Amino acid sequence: MTKPRIIKKYPNRRLYDTDVSRYITLADLQKLVLERISFEVRDANSNKDITRNILLQIIAEQESGGKPLFTTDILMRFIRLYGESMQDALSTYLEHSLSLFDEQRKTYQAQLQSAMKLPGNPMSAITELTQHNMKVWQDLQDQFFEAAGVVQKRPKKDTDTEK
Repeated sequence: MTKPRIIKKYPNRRLYDTDVSRYITLADLQKLVLERISFEVRDANSNKDITRNILLQIIAEQESGGKPLFTTDILMRFIRLYGESMQDALSTYLEHSLSLFDEQRKTYQAQLQSAMKLPGNPMSAITELTQHNMKVWQDLQDQFFEAAGVVQKRPKKDTDTEK
């Protein structure tokens, strides 16, 4: 595994990419994220890792323009969860959910491209993928709530055992 790029943040709020020896912007960091390039942002004086703070700044900028990803209600719910006993479980759940969502998005794109190349009805492939995704999401949600002790595991339906 390669070492992450080191970005230094100076007191004047400027970001310096030590890999390319130049100052960069938050937009440049966003491009690194989109390109899946590993990096760490460090305070130039203390050498403290401030990557999370910078990523939150990027999210805040994205949320302030265009169509936001997080509604006001979602943000309020997040704030209420800080310090709760379920905070760690929610963090793990969200991380797994986003990973699953990313995997399913890639699968969906690949199947859609494949379906468009084949003769016949591409909607059947989309319907099948949607049904599969719904089952995966339901199972993930059930596991989360079961681990949290909120609800008991739901009984399996005949359709669950067929697939």
